[in-house]
Amino acid sequence: MLRKAVASDLIALKVVRSSVVENVLADPSKVTDHDYAWYVRNPGVAVWEEKGDVVGFSAADPRNGNIWALFIAPGFERKGIGSILLAEACACLKSAGIERAWLTTDPNTRAERFYQAAGWEHVGERGNELLFERSL
Repeated sequence: MLRKAVASDLIALKVVRSSVVENVLADPSKVTDHDYAWYVRNPGVAVWEEKGDVVGFSAADPRNGNIWALFIAPGFERKGIGSILLAEACACLKSAGIERAWLTTDPNTRAERFYQAAGWEHVGERGNELLFERSL
């Protein structure tokens, strides 16, 4: 079930984020509780719930058009949840007046292939990550 995140979801968001096996944060301290809380308070976080548990989430930044996060817990991939959450993040950005969204992901990952299949264009690199963009 798709729904908007609430403050009580913060721990579940962090659990999902830390459970992924690709796009692992080299330094988890760079994503703070304040970051999660900001996205929850602002219109850009959607969660997917299965049997009362958060198993995926997306977060979009309406200030700059960035898809800040899209993560699905292991065991729930390849069920269409990522596509739904990505569409929700894009809708959030579009409603904020963003015309072109962007995101980064690690190279040679399922995420890279997922974004390419969803029509995102690889436009360069940002640090060690691939930079993708898409018109909304």
